[in-house]
Amino acid sequence: MKTLRIGSGAGYSGDRIEPAVELAEKGELDYLVFECLAERTIALAQQARLSDPEAGFDPLLSERMRRVLPFVGRGLEAGQRRLRLISNMGAANPLAAAREVRRIAVELGLHGLKVAAVTGDDVLAVLKASPEQMLDNGATIASLGDRLISANAYLGAEGIVEALKADVDVVITGRVADPSLFLAPQLFEFGWAADDWTRLGRGTLIGHLLECAGQITGGYFADPGVKEVPTLARLGFPLAEVDAEGRAVISKVAGSGGRIDTATCTEQMIYEVHDPAAYLTPDVTADFSGVSFHPVAANEVRAEGANGRARPETLKVSVGYLDGWIGEGQISYGGPGALARAQLARDVVLERLQLTGVVFDDVRAELIGVDALHGAALGSRTAAEPWEVRLRVAARCADKAEAVRIGNEVETLYTNGPYGGGGATKGVRQVVAVASLLMPRDAVKAQVHLEDAS
Repeated sequence: MKTLRIGSGAGYSGDRIEPAVELAEKGELDYLVFECLAERTIALAQQARLSDPEAGFDPLLSERMRRVLPFVGRGLEAGQRRLRLISNMGAANPLAAAREVRRIAVELGLHGLKVAAVTGDDVLAVLKASPEQMLDNGATIASLGDRLISANAYLGAEGIVEALKADVDVVITGRVADPSLFLAPQLFEFGWAADDWTRLGRGTLIGHLLECAGQITGGYFADPGVKEVPTLARLGFPLAEVDAEGRAVISKVAGSGGRIDTATCTEQMIYEVHDPAAYLTPDVTADFSGVSFHPVAANEVRAEGANGRARPETLKVSVGYLDGWIGEGQISYGGPGALARAQLARDVVLERLQLTGVVFDDVRAELIGVDALHGAALGSRTAAEPWEVRLRVAARCADKAEAVRIGNEVETLYTNGPYGGGGATKGVRQVVAVASLLMPRDAVKAQVHLEDAS
């Protein structure tokens, strides 16, 4: 029976590159998939594109392509696998990203490489034509006004499948649902029907297991003394060998770091899944409730038992908008009495913000290492006196000038606060907030654009 080998080259935008190169070189893959988009990531990319029409794609696209394009194969000898690449690194600008891939291919002397861009996820114009549309946070499109910067629908696998039918080597997309990137080559290679819900559910499980890259090989799993993971600094990324029925063995390149077993697979399966019996994707309503994992060999696990039902009639749309500014300042205290001095510094800053009339919507003042994560009640339960404490004060402001004043007040503690403060930092950043809504499926259409590297 024909099998397909699919590897995961990235689990987020800033992920490591070496494990992807290792997969491309040693994984004997048919497809290497880079999943690099989070909801806020694409909103920030849209913001970058507003400043530069040729920007808006993943900042690591160029470096990743330089490292892995030499392994992309055309005209291989009989019996060898032809490696192809799929990625949503196009973010807010898949067309510019495809042109960049083509440019790099020519630079590397890889003539004849075929690149496709999949667009259609950008539905900002559609939403602006329906200002009464309401987001999940209660705001309407109209109420956001000029602060609205992006609206991207989660496309499914169909656009990628169409691109693969054109015999391309690299497919670059914008907002495509994470597991759909991995489901697409299975649909294409095995010829599954678009309404074969059982196989689509199985293929979606494989995509969900692979989509976060190093998480399933022990990265997010590691917990010293509880869940040990060997050679974490050399963590390998996962691959799946899939058959035409959607059954798969999850593994990694021999000799790479990390671990794959039933525990790592189980943790990844339930990651971001609210209802295992109804995991909604653009392609299928996947059912993971009957999934089981079985060891095959060291770092090899068979995944089976997924199912599926008809896909939803709507698509999720991620909407990005500007929502003010965050001003922040930090300063450290160390040695005897560090905690008391940091507490006094916090009180001083909060009082200063009131005395000087700084306008903010919300403020957070925390002692990192004491109460920043769990609050004062749990933070006070430790019997030991910390020998180093870092104060962080951050506030959300509608006006940038007001946000600047937050960090300034923290910095003045150098000479106007408790003794021994050091390492002060300050900064201001614009808030790009994200909300969601649902859009009828027939309002969104994927489109494929071909770019040939001549």
